[in-house]
Amino acid sequence: MADDTTTTGPGLAEKVAFLSQPEIYADAPESVETRETHMAWVFLTREHAYKLKKPVRFDFLDYTTLDARRRVCRAEIELNRRLAPTTYLGVVTLRQRPDGALTLDSHGEVVDWLVKMRRLPADGFLENAILTGEVPREALADAADLLARFYRDRQPMPQDPDAYLDGLRSTLAANRDDLLNGPEHPVDPARIRALADTLDAAIGDRRELLAGRAARLVDGHGDLRPEHVHLGPPPAVIDCIEFNSAFRHNDPVEEIAFLGMECERLGATWVGPVILNAYTARTDDAPPAELVALYRAKRALLRAKLSLWHLDEAVPNPDKWRDRTATYLAIAERHAETLA
Repeated sequence: MADDTTTTGPGLAEKVAFLSQPEIYADAPESVETRETHMAWVFLTREHAYKLKKPVRFDFLDYTTLDARRRVCRAEIELNRRLAPTTYLGVVTLRQRPDGALTLDSHGEVVDWLVKMRRLPADGFLENAILTGEVPREALADAADLLARFYRDRQPMPQDPDAYLDGLRSTLAANRDDLLNGPEHPVDPARIRALADTLDAAIGDRRELLAGRAARLVDGHGDLRPEHVHLGPPPAVIDCIEFNSAFRHNDPVEEIAFLGMECERLGATWVGPVILNAYTARTDDAPPAELVALYRAKRALLRAKLSLWHLDEAVPNPDKWRDRTATYLAIAERHAETLA
């Protein structure tokens, strides 16, 4: 939910209106593209992207104070430079002069903070390359190697094995319940229950395998999807989760399986193995197929829930999210069947 009560000065609407003006930017764009997400506004000029955090509060984050937004902007820069060092340029200030006028990174009182990035060509993102059927194999190999080296070099953050298994099961149960209690039921609720039961049994049957994975957890990306992988050159992976470290505390194989599952949804089932093979070549980790299938099904169930939640909003195309929910559930079922 939005909450501007802890801020003073200009409100969000005034900030968005100011940042939408081409003349305030040094690269003199003819126009500024704006994109809105649940948690931010993004302003795209010819050469750069500026991200303004919304003053919102959810169960998993709180951006309602100026200091909180300053801290999360700096965290976003620091964390994303791990996989995109030349893309994340720094934090800039939005200021207000004594006469009330807003300025970008100039003089006056700081009224907000923005993440400044180098704008990457849209056709270089893996999602767009898949959709056009033109994924350059060499560039994909370079991106896969970037990810493999990233996970290889991360400091392990092991978790108690029992706690890890309990977390997997509690996450599964929460996603099942959220789907069953969602605003609509694009698929038969009995299918959701059967899928969750299959995955819960799979976790129980693979306690030893999963307990071993608890020692391999790292501070990873957290949201590794094709729309965040840029093929370059040089390759870069953007938009890691900066607001909640627990969402990044993952098994590298789960993050890679998630990326493979999203590529599968887009019709490129061959991409996932390329990424996984690069990871295996760079590490001493050779995960069995059943582990990859379990993680893919787990992530597909989560994405089904997130897609369903869009139907609780005034979205312009609700059928898109109904279909997306059903697609994710079908993917989850397909992988779950291999575990039964």
